[in-house]
Amino acid sequence: MSTHDDLFAHYAGVDEGQRLFRSGHGRLELERTRELLLRHLPSAPATVLDVGGGTGVHATWLAGRGYGVHVVDPVLEHVRAAAADGTVTSEVGDARSLRQADASVDAVLLLGPLYHLVAGEDRRRALTEARRVLRHDGVLLASAIGRFMAVLDWASSGALSNDVAEKLRPVLATGVHDPTLGFTDAFFHTAAQLHQEVKAAGFDQVRVVAIEGPAWTIADTETDAERRFDSALRCARLTEDRPEIADASAHLMAISTAFNLSNGHHVHRHRSTTLRHGVPLVVRLTAQPRSGDSPALPWGGR
Repeated sequence: MSTHDDLFAHYAGVDEGQRLFRSGHGRLELERTRELLLRHLPSAPATVLDVGGGTGVHATWLAGRGYGVHVVDPVLEHVRAAAADGTVTSEVGDARSLRQADASVDAVLLLGPLYHLVAGEDRRRALTEARRVLRHDGVLLASAIGRFMAVLDWASSGALSNDVAEKLRPVLATGVHDPTLGFTDAFFHTAAQLHQEVKAAGFDQVRVVAIEGPAWTIADTETDAERRFDSALRCARLTEDRPEIADASAHLMAISTAFNLSNGHHVHRHRSTTLRHGVPLVVRLTAQPRSGDSPALPWGGR
């Protein structure tokens, strides 16, 4: 994973709560992510565990539609922001070691951990934890950054110099992002790799779709911005399940609606009260939902 210091330093300098609202590309990611959530989540008032849920952008939106949502995030400031309006609960935690009880939630969102977890073993642990806390018929929605996002972003900006190209070569080959190119330590998936990792963690009926689609780079064009945004959005919808072009999307989403119970995976059931990596899970900030806002939540920790 990005070291906690690197992760905290990155988000200390970013207004994560506004990231998806201040650019055309952000708006495209937001709209498409919400389309996919509404399409694949079980009906409200299902319980949703939003792991790596940041400041609660998706969580509070889902709570407003009747879902019971709990946010887990390693950044304390994010946890506080997520709980601020009182419609969701939140806690400091790590995707690799969740406090929630086995088979306790209807859906798990992993809309960030899989790219912040650089090591494959860490991603496997996060996916296995998601599988553990999901009910047998629960739904996983897990997003990843596409392998070619950085090279397409640099090229579309006109800044893909020889020096940048040389730094991007190993990123394209391995998926391990170079933080000197911007962002922080991260892992960028291909669609096939994301499918394989989710399947290997014990999920079945795995489907990977493109979130923003292949035309996402035009969404930030200032000239005729709304027409271009609408065009990119239609393109994303039209091509989301085309494997030939999925890797051109900036983000991908894996969706699984069933467990593979015959692959021999054993889900470890014992939960410790502290993380192995130094983040105390006992730090828990909650804001109880107002009467009528959302259903009671069965967030039993172990």
